[in-house]
Amino acid sequence: MDLPQKRKRISYELTNSQPSTREAAPSTSTNGQAGGFVEGAILRITMHNFLTYDHSQVFPGPKLNMIVGANGTGKSSIVCAICLGLAGKTAVLGRGDKVGLYVKRGCSKGSVEIELYRANGNLIISREIQEENNQSTWMLNKKHASQRAVEEAVKELHIQVGNLCQFLPQEKVGEFAKMSNIELLEATEKSVGPPEMYEFHCELKTYCSKESKLENVCKEKADFLEMARQRNERNKLDVKRYYMKKRHLDRIQMLEKKKPLVEYETARKELEGVKKEREEMKRKLKSLKEAQEPLLRKIRSVESQLQPIEHQMKELTAGIKDASQKCKQKHDQLELRNKEVDNIRQDLSLKQTEEADRQKRIGHTQLMIKDLQKELQNMGSMEDVTPQIEAVNAELKNIQDEKAKLEGESLDLRRDKDEASGELHRLQNRLRSLEDMMKMKEDKLRVRFRDTYTALMWLRNNRDRFEGNVYDPMMLVINVRDARHAKYVESQIPANDLRAFVFQRQEDMEKFMTEVRDTQRLRVNSVIAPAESCSKRPPSRPLETLKRYGFFSYLRELFDAPEEVMSYLCHQYRVNDVPVGTEKTKSMIEMVIRELQLRVIYTAEEKYNVKKSNYSNNVVSSNSALRPSQFLTMTIDADERHQLEEQLRAAERKVQRCDQRMAAVREQLTKLDRHDNELRAKKKKLSELKGKKRQLEQKISTKQDSLRQMEQNEINLQAIEEETNTKIAAVNNKKVAIMEEYLSRMQMKARMSMEKVYLALQSAGLSAEKTKLKTDCRDSLAELKQAEGVYTKLDQIKTNLLAKCKTLMSRASAICKMSPGETAVPDELHADFSQLPDTLDEIDAMLNEEKTRAECFTGLSVAVVEEYNRRELEIKNMEKELDDKTNALRTYRQNIAEAKERWLNSLKQLVDQINERFSDFFRSMQCAGEVDLHSENEEYDKYGIRIRVKFRSTTQLHELTPHHQSGGERSVSTMLYLMALQELNRCPFRVVDEINQGMDPVNERRVFDIVVRTACGVNTSQYFFITPKLLQNLQYAEQMTILCVHNGPYMLPPNKWSEKAFMRRAKRGHNC
Repeated sequence: MDLPQKRKRISYELTNSQPSTREAAPSTSTNGQAGGFVEGAILRITMHNFLTYDHSQVFPGPKLNMIVGANGTGKSSIVCAICLGLAGKTAVLGRGDKVGLYVKRGCSKGSVEIELYRANGNLIISREIQEENNQSTWMLNKKHASQRAVEEAVKELHIQVGNLCQFLPQEKVGEFAKMSNIELLEATEKSVGPPEMYEFHCELKTYCSKESKLENVCKEKADFLEMARQRNERNKLDVKRYYMKKRHLDRIQMLEKKKPLVEYETARKELEGVKKEREEMKRKLKSLKEAQEPLLRKIRSVESQLQPIEHQMKELTAGIKDASQKCKQKHDQLELRNKEVDNIRQDLSLKQTEEADRQKRIGHTQLMIKDLQKELQNMGSMEDVTPQIEAVNAELKNIQDEKAKLEGESLDLRRDKDEASGELHRLQNRLRSLEDMMKMKEDKLRVRFRDTYTALMWLRNNRDRFEGNVYDPMMLVINVRDARHAKYVESQIPANDLRAFVFQRQEDMEKFMTEVRDTQRLRVNSVIAPAESCSKRPPSRPLETLKRYGFFSYLRELFDAPEEVMSYLCHQYRVNDVPVGTEKTKSMIEMVIRELQLRVIYTAEEKYNVKKSNYSNNVVSSNSALRPSQFLTMTIDADERHQLEEQLRAAERKVQRCDQRMAAVREQLTKLDRHDNELRAKKKKLSELKGKKRQLEQKISTKQDSLRQMEQNEINLQAIEEETNTKIAAVNNKKVAIMEEYLSRMQMKARMSMEKVYLALQSAGLSAEKTKLKTDCRDSLAELKQAEGVYTKLDQIKTNLLAKCKTLMSRASAICKMSPGETAVPDELHADFSQLPDTLDEIDAMLNEEKTRAECFTGLSVAVVEEYNRRELEIKNMEKELDDKTNALRTYRQNIAEAKERWLNSLKQLVDQINERFSDFFRSMQCAGEVDLHSENEEYDKYGIRIRVKFRSTTQLHELTPHHQSGGERSVSTMLYLMALQELNRCPFRVVDEINQGMDPVNERRVFDIVVRTACGVNTSQYFFITPKLLQNLQYAEQMTILCVHNGPYMLPPNKWSEKAFMRRAKRGHNC
């Protein structure tokens, strides 16, 4: 392509250089824009000690600015400079959260200066950043200013670096598709709508919120007002009845005030009468006591004589009791001696019985001996059975030998079976542990990736629907041989692929994704294995050549996987060519990187990525620490599992053979046991015949010995009877002595009983005399007691009446509010008391009548009246508030209608314009897309812009989401939407960073053509398009500005840079 013959803007990236002195001096064009720059466009960007730059100046053009450069050269640093230089937040960039992180490493401060075009004079914004404290110093046109002032100045130029529709940095490209419809509408309004559109939208949402609140308030107040009116109407009769009841209660109160005074007067009169009766009874009681005194003296004399007699009677009673106890003891001793005599006689009886039993047994034994001798004589003629017994013994010995042989074989078989069963259980447990490990891996998948686990369950139930091989997620089918090496495998294979399903056929994968992603709305990943297997692909160099550097294996040899899975990993991640080393490798890592030139290297705990610069051929490496494994730590050896299954089947066959042979041995042993039992029965019968004679002889001998023993054990009954009589005579002598002492105690008891009788007669005479005296004075004593009772009662009545009078007077004084000591009724109560009865009965009757009438008015209280009056006041206030709220609601509805008309009509026109351009762009790419205004129930805070796209003719339009479309499809949709805003854009510039990275070449070329055609139009604003690469043979426009970013140790400082010399060399190269 010919170089345009017009001024170009070149960015300079310097290393340890001085600032460039070149300045942008745009001229004024015919359309009122200086050199095509719109109000607020960027004329110059100067960076000093900022990220990758020592010092650099960038002069962008007024239309499309294509910033091109290799990765790591500093393209995105320009984007960061624009954002931070225009008072943007670090969160917009998605990189470092502190502004000090954007200062070049090793420097204490850095700065960004941006010059913006303004018709009335350019605006220069400067920001100096301190690395240590993350503070910034701002300047506007070389004058110090606050960050707030800078933000206001940027806002006046309609610059919104926080709006993804205007400013889309590299780290935020994916977030555009994640924006909700509501967020996209607000961003679009701020970006391309009139300044008042977003304000109208906010007003509408505020009005609607307040309208809803006012409607609820009005409805609540109207309901409450009606409820209050109905309640007061119900309570009106209660209030009237309340006042009627109050009149009765007032009369009751006055009666209760007069009643204590009347009660006091009545009690006082009663007290005077009781005092007179008490004095008369006191005089009568004194005369009765004087008349009774002589009789009382005689009674006391008799009582003094009775007292010693009663004392003597008590002593005699105690002596009689003691003698009775001692007599009882002697009687008990006699009983013991009688029992002792009975025991002696019982022993004699037992000896006599024993001797009689001995004589019977001797006779019985003699008879048995005679019978046994007779039987022995009868057995003398029987034949000898010894030969038959010896023949049976020989046959039994043969059977025992055979059984011993079979039992030995059975023990060997049982031992073999036990060994085989133990091996079988061991193999089963080991196989079960492997299956449990697989279950644990599935549980981890379910916890970490729920959608993937759901898709796995569906696949296992529907595997017959697929023609080719379909494998579970890689984290389940990959088996690391040594758990210590799992971290290398996980570091090489991303987590998205570890949870991805692997397919052999493309149509199977599409069928699966349609079901789980489109129908079930699950977020799952899937990959397809290469058509040509790469699982056996050899490494680029033999492992033997690497061992001297500490490498012990390639990554592929550290794990097992199915054929297609291994083929995919070799093709995608080159696991067959990634060596794994040790600490030795780390110690000589510089030599390894320099000599081997491997792209990826693993040491014991680190991963090294090695790249070669396309400009200087220098090797650049980066390293990162390996994280502990999360998914592949549980290893299942497939070969071991296969061997276990084979060994398990062999062990089962061995156990089965042992069981069959043991059954045959048991059957033979059963037959031998049966024959053995028959022979033993025969031998027993023969032995019994042979041993019967010898047994008879032994029995006869035994019985004769027993007979001699019994004859020797004869008992001498005569001697035993004489001994028994002697013992009985000794016991009887003891009984005589005890009886003599018993009689002595009985005589003493009888003597003391007679003395007690004589004293009892004396006591009875004195008691009779005392009784007669008491009878004589009983009449006078009863009269005295009666008089004392009457006197005590009168005294108590007097005390009670006196206390009652005091209480009644205190109560009356308190009720009538009288002064202490005052007994006259207060003047203010005379008029009321004069209308009331004067007697207590009449007062009680009237009081009961008034109370009865008052009780007829039930369910009434002062709270009802207070509530009635309070609610009447509330009703009046509420009616006024309801009128005010209704008027305010009417005003809000009118404002909503006006704001809706101003906002919605212009919004629909704006969305139609965006949709028209968006649809045209998609049609030019042989795809379909549309943009519409989406709302729910006319709720203004639910309005949103919905983007729907279709990239294949066989599918329907689908809403743009972070999950449904692929990364490239989302990038295309995002770019075309931004281009649809370009001609409508009221913002001075737009920035898009590396959005074309996920696009395929066809879509990238189409999108690039649309970007060039749209961004270089007549009425478009400034556009920054950052990309690390471009396709060949693209169509460029004259209005474009190409900014090539270079970086490296061979960059020329600006004072040695000659633009003219560069252009001459470029022309010579083009002509050649």
